[in-house]
Amino acid sequence: MTGRRPPRATRTVKAGTLLIGGGFPVSVQTMWKAPLSRGEAEAAAAEIANLAAIGCDLVRFAVPDAAAADAVGEVARRTQVPVAADIHFDHTLALRCLDHPIAKIRINPGTLGAEWKVREVVGKAADRGVALRVGVNAGSLPRSLEAERDVAAAMVKAAEEELEILERLSFRNAVFSLKSSDVDETLRANLAFAAGHDHPLHLGVTEAGPLIPGIVRSTVGIGYLLGQGIGDTVRVSLSAPPLDEITAGVEILRSAGCRSEGIRIVSCPRCGRTTFDVQNFIEDVSSFIQSSHRNLAIAIMGCPVNGPGEARKADLGITGAGKMAIIFRKGEIIRRVSYEQAAEAFREEFDRICAE
Repeated sequence: MTGRRPPRATRTVKAGTLLIGGGFPVSVQTMWKAPLSRGEAEAAAAEIANLAAIGCDLVRFAVPDAAAADAVGEVARRTQVPVAADIHFDHTLALRCLDHPIAKIRINPGTLGAEWKVREVVGKAADRGVALRVGVNAGSLPRSLEAERDVAAAMVKAAEEELEILERLSFRNAVFSLKSSDVDETLRANLAFAAGHDHPLHLGVTEAGPLIPGIVRSTVGIGYLLGQGIGDTVRVSLSAPPLDEITAGVEILRSAGCRSEGIRIVSCPRCGRTTFDVQNFIEDVSSFIQSSHRNLAIAIMGCPVNGPGEARKADLGITGAGKMAIIFRKGEIIRRVSYEQAAEAFREEFDRICAE
């Protein structure tokens, strides 16, 4: 994806240490995948640190009850990464979360209910300096809009009705999202909302599916909107671990020209010439490679045809060659090692480059 239009002008929303919109870099989010208890807060904070190392800017937690609200609050105390609380149905859970150092509260107009509940949440969020995300989903529209035949238009109307409440309360620290599991509905809703409002947009195709179909649908939807200069933060919603959501989100931003820093891995698809297990090697080394924020191209190839020949521009690469692995930089061979030594030797050379 190239030729991105200039980003549209939006207001800046502050979610803890994260600045969304206003020309700040497009951020990447994920959502915690399991119920959380207070006793798991320390382990959750450690895992969030791992996610942050590969490009995660915010983690959202579902809050189905008071115990979850307190558990999420405990996580927020233990991590420097902004934490968001996802609230449905019971607005008192949002109020309880706001007693903790939560960075952002997500509310859904279709599930939160009466305007007085929104007012209470907005009032306390304003007092605490906490951001809101108004998250409109095609599958949970307000009852007054459920019969609308044009789902995208109904999503925009739901967002604008909530926006009217926020404006009457002079609350400006809000991000909006308009998501559907249908890519076309998602595109039409976001394009229409972006044309009339300057609030930052959180992009995503909701319930996108398992790993490969979900990445494809998300890339088409998120990538197109980013190409139009629309979008300030993204979440790739997958039936897969948060690590995969973050990896996919970061790669979408890079491909759309919204993020340049970090490692870009180039690897071959393997064929009958392959003498090197590319897939397993990537799994072995990905943890330390992806934790680096250096702007490097890394090539992991299966045979001498693809590397170092076709991968000669890589800052660092490795390939199989008969019974040996060849490590190269910018097409020049620097080491030959056994396959058993390959991962250790590759890490040594990677660390050497990162230290330069």
